[in-house]
Amino acid sequence: MSLSIKDKNLFVAAFILGLGLLGAIDGIVFHQLLQWHHMVLSTNIQLEILTDGFFTAAFSALLIWGGIKIFKDTRNDKLGYNWSIFFGGVFIGGGTFNLVEGIVNHHILQVHRVKPTAENPLVYDLAFLALGILLIIVGWMIIRKSKQIKVAR
Repeated sequence: MSLSIKDKNLFVAAFILGLGLLGAIDGIVFHQLLQWHHMVLSTNIQLEILTDGFFTAAFSALLIWGGIKIFKDTRNDKLGYNWSIFFGGVFIGGGTFNLVEGIVNHHILQVHRVKPTAENPLVYDLAFLALGILLIIVGWMIIRKSKQIKVAR
């Protein structure tokens, strides 16, 4: 499957937005609403809040970066307008966030777990990774289906 440069730019912007969006969902749902964990589990609540703040700044920067990329590429007539590529890119970016954050923070660095107070926290960590894989597969299928429809026309 080959994409035009405009569609590639759209995919990259959507991927960046997907990273930021899943970061926002993670921060809002797991850190704030459910209060299952912080970025760094510690006995020092100030450290936990500070690291959550850095996490919020990082995913906010991704959302801003994705928006700026869309604006700049549109202004320079270098942005595609295929909704399937856009949504596929958002799903793939979001799934990539889950996989990278899950593998790095939950398994390699072990700075936190999805739900450390659970009877079996590994189940939650693996479900987080499975969701990432599912999002990537769905995103890829959305893009693939879009390209098949175009070829058939």
